[in-house]
Amino acid sequence: MNTTEPVPAAEVIDGVLQLTIATSAAGTSMDFDLITAGTAALRALDPSVGAVLLTGAGANFCAGGNVRDFAGADDRGAYLYAKATDLHDFVRALIDAPVPVVAAVQGWAAGAGMSLVCAADIAIGGPSTKLRPAYPGIGFSPDGGMSWSLPRIVGLSRAREILLTDAILGADEAVRLGILSRTVADTDIRTESLRVATSFVTGPRATHTAMKTLLAQSPTATLTQQLDAERDSIAAAANSETGQEGVNAFIAKRKPNYTTITA
Repeated sequence: MNTTEPVPAAEVIDGVLQLTIATSAAGTSMDFDLITAGTAALRALDPSVGAVLLTGAGANFCAGGNVRDFAGADDRGAYLYAKATDLHDFVRALIDAPVPVVAAVQGWAAGAGMSLVCAADIAIGGPSTKLRPAYPGIGFSPDGGMSWSLPRIVGLSRAREILLTDAILGADEAVRLGILSRTVADTDIRTESLRVATSFVTGPRATHTAMKTLLAQSPTATLTQQLDAERDSIAAAANSETGQEGVNAFIAKRKPNYTTITA
């Protein structure tokens, strides 16, 4: 008899939307019930939420898609089309989230799991963390946005090598390439990731949103366009409640209080 407690798909704790993407069931492969629930939670993001935390509930962050399910589908192409559609809805919702997204990357992040690491704003791993595209091993091409995000993180030439050779990246290499933000002890990954996510809850949320917007548009913007966007953004910030509280606190030599500001 399986007495394992069900894992909440999405729950808000202390202002952090915690999204589980995989469990110990099926070898920590991606759980699409959790993915679709996460998409719904992101699309209905409550104003009280100041950050998103992505995590796996087993030994690994996410070992990728469930290949046994792929194999058992009557029409594998149609099955993968539907699964990729659901995953990509989740990725779009993550990228569009106005708050920082933190990934607690314990163990393996393979296939679509690696794609989600690349979609996070901050990804924290440990010495035992490993990342791998994993698609060539089953004769598939990437999904989850990896062919878009990975070149923007590591450069096109390095992305080609990683994807085409199905490279296994250890934690140190992933940090050097910028896929992982940093590492902590394996036993501290979840705790530290939650601490980082929680720290955003009491911070200047409008600033975080503005930063994410500027960073998202920068890859396709010209320098002139980006300078104009930065000018417009900082001018708007100066007249916002967040900007006024920040400047006033600086002048008064006190810690700013952003907790009562919702916009």
